[in-house]
This record gives sequence, structure tokens and C-alpha cells, in this order.
Amino acid sequence: MIKVYINAHIFTGEGEIENGFIRFSNEILDVGKMEHYEKKIDEEESDLKGNYIIPGFIDVHSHGGYGIDNMDADPKKISDMTYKMLEEGITSYFPTTMTQSDENIEASLKAINEAAQMNPMIQGIHVEGPFISKDFKGAQPEEFIRPAQLDTLEKWQKLSGERIRLITYAPETGDVKDFETYCQENDIILSAGHSGATYEQLKESGATHITHLFNGQLGLHHREIGVSGFGLLEDNVKVEMIVDGHHISKEMVKLAYKAKGAEGIELITDSMRAKGSPEGESELGGQKVIVKDKQARLSNGSLAGSVLTFIDAFNNMMAFTDCSMLEAVKMSSYNQAKEFNLTTKGELNPNFDADMVILDKDHKLQETILGGNIHAFN
Repeated sequence: MIKVYINAHIFTGEGEIENGFIRFSNEILDVGKMEHYEKKIDEEESDLKGNYIIPGFIDVHSHGGYGIDNMDADPKKISDMTYKMLEEGITSYFPTTMTQSDENIEASLKAINEAAQMNPMIQGIHVEGPFISKDFKGAQPEEFIRPAQLDTLEKWQKLSGERIRLITYAPETGDVKDFETYCQENDIILSAGHSGATYEQLKESGATHITHLFNGQLGLHHREIGVSGFGLLEDNVKVEMIVDGHHISKEMVKLAYKAKGAEGIELITDSMRAKGSPEGESELGGQKVIVKDKQARLSNGSLAGSVLTFIDAFNNMMAFTDCSMLEAVKMSSYNQAKEFNLTTKGELNPNFDADMVILDKDHKLQETILGGNIHAFN
């Protein structure tokens, strides 16, 4: 059945149609202004009465949620958890691993590969650690941290079904040139994170992405701008941001937005198992986590991922910076699709997948549409 939404305020990713229509099945068939709309026979028409349609969110950094962690290495649970993320507007997802034993990481990669074969939302894998700096480990278990190893990554890429698309590493921890070359030749984006690299070290590296900007990295200093400064300064570098009001202050979010613009930022959740669950005790990488006041922390007080939903990240970004909704869309889907070459995602244009989010005029999520299938939450 072909469906058409009329009288919608549409953000295509590249532009805006204030009063338009969108026709779709499993992919988008037509988008335009209402003045050009012609109803066709045997179409299912719905009047959105001015509500918003935006591309589905793309989360390239999340460890889990709804009681599940990607490191649980259970394909069905990972798939089920990913589908739960439709409730927060996510339509494309990169399950993210963390620093653990090789055995646990490999089990997770194999399970994610199996889950991806049954779940079209899984569009890649983000490997975060263990090739990071102990000095900036954050909530990553120190005993498993080590310098980058090419042979290990090659093995992991095969186990994952060639699905690794993003890797967080610390380029200053060893000779990483062969490691970086392999990633560049295999469409794996290199992201500096949990790193104490200097600006000069990063300029010489292959990093074109920064993992959770300002968190777990050498920060800004007036004589060494570090990882954070490199991310802010370099136009060809995309930066992830956890916009929950806890990982980064509202003022620092605004500063990053002014420095990078909407084109340089990608919103993420960096969510962990406890997202969507009652506050209390949880777990991350075998470590006890306490969730209180919408914050997840280790016993030593370190932040341990987040319980942020993507729709809240989207709305927080607009509230903290006064950016436009079109700019928020770029940071939520368009930029990710472009960086990771997800050629049918991130835009509401003909021949793109019908992955969409419907928001009411208060920006509350009403529906998430995945491949033309409508999931209503209002």
C-alpha cells in the first residue's frame, strides 16, 4: 500500500517545505509542496495538520538500553533492543562495543553480525576501545586497554561480517600508521577518543572524527588545544556530542555549536543498559553503575555512558543553542549518513528509504517510520 502524508511541515535534511506532502511505500516516492499535490487512487492519505516530518535519527555511538548491552552477545536481545529504539526516533543504529577481553569483544561482534542479518536498523558497528589511553579511560576497564593492533582489528572485521564502520582509538599510544591505513582502505572511520593526543599528533594521524567531544580526552588549554581543540578547529573533522546536560554543560554545547556549526556535529546518545529502565543499580563492562537523576556513574563518580534518548538529545540541542530544526536534523541524521556513506538514509527525498520521524508542534515524538512501516507512540 502506498501511503501519503499531507499538510506536513517537512525537513528533508537539505531543506524545508513548510506545507508539503510525502508519498512513500518502503522508500520515498515523491516529496513536494501541497500546491503540487494530486491525490491518486488506492493511496492511504493522512492529514498531519502542520506536524513535522524529519529523517529518522542515526545513532552511531550507543552501548545499549532497555536492559540490554551489546556486550551481552545475544543476537535476539540486541535486535529486540534495537527495535525498542524506534520509540526514541532512531531508525539506524551502530551497536557499540567497549574495552573488554578479546573473547568478549569477539563474541559481541559475532552476535551483532547475526542481529544485523535480521534487523535492518543495524547499519554498522562502532568499536570503542581497547586501543585507547589508560590516562583517559573514563568508564573503560583499564586491565584490557592496549595500543592499536592491526592483526587484531583484521580478525575482528572478519568476525563482524565486515560491519565495523567506526573505531575509537588513541593515536598517541604507539605506531598506528599501518592500523590507520587499513581502516582508510576498509571504510572504517578513525575516531580519536579516550585519548591524550596533542594537536600536532592528531594532525599527523588519520583521525577524522572525535568520540564524545570534551569527554575522555585531552581538553582545551591555551598552550595545547588537545583532542577537543583539534575537533573544534579542523573543518574536515566530525565531532560527536552527548547533549544530556550532564556530560557537557549547556554553555559548552553552545560554544561547540558556534565553532563547528551544524555541519560538523553529530548527536549521539552513548547510552548504556539502564536507558529506559528505573533508576538504581546497573552495569557497564562488568562494572557497577548507579543511575540517579538521569546520570549513570561508576562508584568513583565517573560518568558511565548515558541514559539519554535520542529525541531528548535532539530537543536539548535546539534548547541549548537556539539552532533551527533544520540544523538539528543535520546533526541527528544527515551528517551521519554522509560521513558513513549510508546512501539511502538521512534524507527525505525520492529513492531514499522511508525512515522518518513524526513530531507534533511541541516536538514530541508521535510516530517512527522504518522502511515504510509505521510505529505510533502518541
